[in-house]
Amino acid sequence: MSHATPVGSLARRWTVIIFLLAAQRLSAQATQPASVRDADRRSVPASQPAPAATDRPRPDERGYFVLPPAYGTRVENEPPRYVRTLGRTGIPALAELDWLDFGADHRTRFEFRDDDYRRPEAVRDTPFQLRSRGYLGVHDLLDPFRFGFEFTDARWFNSGFPADNNEANANEILQLFGELFFKDAVGPDRPLRLQAGRFSFDFIDRRLINRNNWRNTTNSFDGFRAFLGRQANDWELDVFALQPVERRIHRPDRANEEEWFYGLAWHWRRWSRIITLQPYYLVRDQDHKDPARADREIHTFGLHGYGYVGQTGLDYDFDVAWQCGKDGRREQRALAAAAEAGYTLEHEWKPRVSANISYASGDRDPADGVNERFDRLYGFSRPLSTSRYVIWENLIAPKVRMEFHPHPQVIAEVAYGAYWLAEDSDSWASARRRDPNGESGECIGQEIDTRLAWTPDPRVTVTVGYAHFMPGSFTRRTGPADDSDFFYVETVLQLFK
Repeated sequence: MSHATPVGSLARRWTVIIFLLAAQRLSAQATQPASVRDADRRSVPASQPAPAATDRPRPDERGYFVLPPAYGTRVENEPPRYVRTLGRTGIPALAELDWLDFGADHRTRFEFRDDDYRRPEAVRDTPFQLRSRGYLGVHDLLDPFRFGFEFTDARWFNSGFPADNNEANANEILQLFGELFFKDAVGPDRPLRLQAGRFSFDFIDRRLINRNNWRNTTNSFDGFRAFLGRQANDWELDVFALQPVERRIHRPDRANEEEWFYGLAWHWRRWSRIITLQPYYLVRDQDHKDPARADREIHTFGLHGYGYVGQTGLDYDFDVAWQCGKDGRREQRALAAAAEAGYTLEHEWKPRVSANISYASGDRDPADGVNERFDRLYGFSRPLSTSRYVIWENLIAPKVRMEFHPHPQVIAEVAYGAYWLAEDSDSWASARRRDPNGESGECIGQEIDTRLAWTPDPRVTVTVGYAHFMPGSFTRRTGPADDSDFFYVETVLQLFK
């Protein structure tokens, strides 16, 4: 897509509007005292521990914002959850540093995998994964200018398979951006934020853009972001124009110059105690230099919504996305949808029972002029399968789950999921298996998974998990089909409470 296309014009138009608003407010904001701290914080305040998955909405300092209830859909904080404002750490020597964000964490995970379907060989593997991160950010002190920097080091060893960029990314800049912040640019306490640089973030419900807290390496993007409003307001607008960053294991990462990724989302929270609505529009524009690779221009129109049914304990979440555009010489026409309903019982263990289903269309005929396989962009996979065996493409996946807190420091959960191909002639992407004749059935298999997380101290979390996968008819007819086991133990340490 050239710069003269409607998407390019849209991006430029929003950029012009944003910078005109910025210029209008610059002189007034530059002299404003930093009297209100963290006005632009997103998601759960970084100075507080992450809420439990079963917390219910309540009026508080987050204003109109209500935490989404569905499993795995709560976005990461900006700045990340392990970061603290130093002046709020309770350390007397740091009390004056309420303009400086800082944090560090480290995760060690041991995995035992038997018959991993993602690998070319069904063998036993016992890798160790190490990931360290650090963040430094300045706000309020130099307003309207702010900045943030995040470093990551992801390593992987003791495996029988060579490292790839999903598991290893040594000594890398994950985020490095500058920001112009204008507190009342579009109304009282309704700020304007303009950012440029490198970013790593979750978007909407993480299904299409995900920061990858579970995976050892993390998605990041170079480009521009803008926000009108903040999370506590009744509405907020996000706009971005980005290039995905190519993760290179032992060399500096770099932006993919053959792709632009545009996005726009509107968060409507006026009725947030009943429903929060988040319509969004994404464009993935790939112009390859290699003539053997097809150019693609995929437009995604979607609507995410969630809410709580009064004080009944019932909650719900849904996301519907439609794709159109061009995939080489073929038209892109694809659909995806996900829905979850949950119920939290009145019990001291806060048990929440939920049922969800995810659907993403597959391609019926690769020889026709239409590609119906949904492109999940940069979304997650773990909430669908702990073993990471399926993604939100060519999939029908119902799942039931129970989460509970048998102790204030312990979270436990157990889940059962089943997986089918939406189109039996399309592929099971994670295992690279396909029957183009559609004669091997549709059932990929079933998975049972459990997890136990213990937080003996706010700075320490120990998690033990297990998943057992049982192959279905499609899997048995297209290759080796033993039961698969995945066991892991991980410890996360962070600097501050």
